[in-house]
Amino acid sequence: MALILVVAVPFPPTSGDPIPQGLSLQGVHVVPHRQSTEMQYRRKADFSLGARVEVFLKNTSTAALEISASTDVRVRNRTPEHLLEEDEWAWHDLPSAWDGSPLRLPPGAMTVWSWNGKRSPWGTNTAAELSLALPGNAGLQRFQVPIAAPQAWLSAVTFLGTSELSPASTASAKPPDPRPDSVVVHVANASDGSLTLEAIRLWLPESNATWRALLPRPWIEDRLERFPSDGVISAGDRGAARMATGPLPLTYAAIEVRLRDRDGKPTTLWAHQRIKREVFDISGGWVHDTSGGGDKPLESEAFHKTLRRLHVNTAHIGETGGYTDRNGPDGLYTRYPLKYFNKLAPFDRYDTDAVLPRIHAVEFLGEPQYGGGKPVSPQACWKALAPYASTRLPTSITHSEERLWRFYAGISDYPHYDAYRVTAPSPDAWGQYDRWGGERIRWGAPLETIGEMCRSLRELNRPRPTAYWSQGPHHDWNGYGGRRRGSPTADELRLQAYHALSSRITSLYWFNLSVRSLVTFPDLLEPMTRVGREIRMLEPHYLAGDATSHERVLREGRPDWDLDVVAGPDAALLFALDLAYRPDPEEKVFRFDPPRAATFRFPLPGHLRKPTEVLRVDADGVTPVRHAIIAGGLSIQDQASRVAVYVAAARPGERDRIEARRRAAIALEEATGFDPGRRAEDLAVLQELVSKKPK
Repeated sequence: MALILVVAVPFPPTSGDPIPQGLSLQGVHVVPHRQSTEMQYRRKADFSLGARVEVFLKNTSTAALEISASTDVRVRNRTPEHLLEEDEWAWHDLPSAWDGSPLRLPPGAMTVWSWNGKRSPWGTNTAAELSLALPGNAGLQRFQVPIAAPQAWLSAVTFLGTSELSPASTASAKPPDPRPDSVVVHVANASDGSLTLEAIRLWLPESNATWRALLPRPWIEDRLERFPSDGVISAGDRGAARMATGPLPLTYAAIEVRLRDRDGKPTTLWAHQRIKREVFDISGGWVHDTSGGGDKPLESEAFHKTLRRLHVNTAHIGETGGYTDRNGPDGLYTRYPLKYFNKLAPFDRYDTDAVLPRIHAVEFLGEPQYGGGKPVSPQACWKALAPYASTRLPTSITHSEERLWRFYAGISDYPHYDAYRVTAPSPDAWGQYDRWGGERIRWGAPLETIGEMCRSLRELNRPRPTAYWSQGPHHDWNGYGGRRRGSPTADELRLQAYHALSSRITSLYWFNLSVRSLVTFPDLLEPMTRVGREIRMLEPHYLAGDATSHERVLREGRPDWDLDVVAGPDAALLFALDLAYRPDPEEKVFRFDPPRAATFRFPLPGHLRKPTEVLRVDADGVTPVRHAIIAGGLSIQDQASRVAVYVAAARPGERDRIEARRRAAIALEEATGFDPGRRAEDLAVLQELVSKKPK
């Protein structure tokens, strides 16, 4: 295995006093950088790839270790500051970055230090000596840190509640306990032999204030639910485990997974991330935007009914006068709550038991890769988010440009990105995509590059979950390259959202559901409603799943379908996304043909290769589909175009469960009594809001 466990050997004492063991290197989590070869830019991309490294250090002495911010820590005999100055590292969280905060590490406790090496000298198949001078008689310690390409890794670690809310209750009922009480861990085995998943344990701090010092929880072995049930993950396959934990604190944890290879040799996989209860939130973006007209839209019940119908439960807001302060029994915020997604400071107003259930994430850095014309360095972003580490508030960053965002990987708890594929600003060069037999366009880019970017962001930040800003209606975009329509068509909107969903995001943010944008493009209201309904139908499987397969299918040398699998303990979501679309030279929009006969072959993890039900799922219903079990997976025969979503269920009754969620979603939509996408009189109410002049 590529993951090597190394025990530190202290230098000999300078006196006759014995030296405690001090620190030992328990493990290393290496995330190799990746860079898309599919994305096109005006300037040549840099393919010298580094790696993100997490180092797990344990106090093996009998006394507490005091590590201060002034501790002399060097990597390859250089300080972290020097490595930043020389542009070799993007960011780090070693002691010198702690702003004077000391670390007290009790006996048996662990701490996790990270760095992000920018280019190949810090990439895989290298190593780095980490040295530090501990206080007292512990002396100088050195560790050889292997930066190896992993042969097995934790591909997804997701903290969940044991019961999922129905779509109807997601937006209106009393919010759930924000603390998760279970965890699903996914393992990717890229080695040439099988691995058996034996046990999992968490390392947790005594409190959020001491989040850097992690203490071991008991190993979970007997109560571990494995997939497959014997825990054996074949070479080249994926496996998972689910375990009940009891309510967990909203803080940072180390995840330790013990496996054994086919020769009986133990192997340990590690990861470090914030515990947050994962739920699939759908955001409306800057819903309070009044540019171009409108007056305090968040004070309008009609606007809230519209968002509710779209299954939106989150917005880019913090406390908002006239809305969030109307939280009495019949108050507007009580009846139409939207989760907060903003700076969320001061902490004592947001990090409270009462407010935490209404929080999505912290986000206030904008797009730091651009920074208003001057990029904000990854280390500066880390420093801006560092104060949140001792709170219960998860952080997020808006990533912008795939060829650079590897440098920002690992900084935030819940990373996301924004990129839109028609008539919108974008860092990639649309005219350089040779996608349609030599025909080049400037008003749009290949829709499937959304999936390419989602996979990139996911793999750079694994095993943390990720999210995506998806292109919705926006009143302030002008046509590009001769295109007249300033927002996506219904098909363009749907395909962009599904290229992200099929890559396993766990929240989707529409850009941008201001009142003015909705009334400018009302033909997108019903398409967004359908996407929201379908998300709610399959929400448990997005959350508990892992992206296990991606394949591009060609026909006569041209793109035909993208086939993707998101597999979880109980079912696999199978996606067929139509690539046989073409640019319309007159209207300058992407056109799709009617459904055509197709046979889709999906590889499945071992525990899902004998499904009890195979279903086609969309907003209109759940139906069985013609299929056959094949070696390593499943074959489906269907008539399809645009988006086709299937479910391969491991247990019976899945059709009824998904249908129940569909009906609950429709009930939520109808309960609003407001449908501006299909009723002119309701649309007129929203138009009246826009016609008002802001006060």
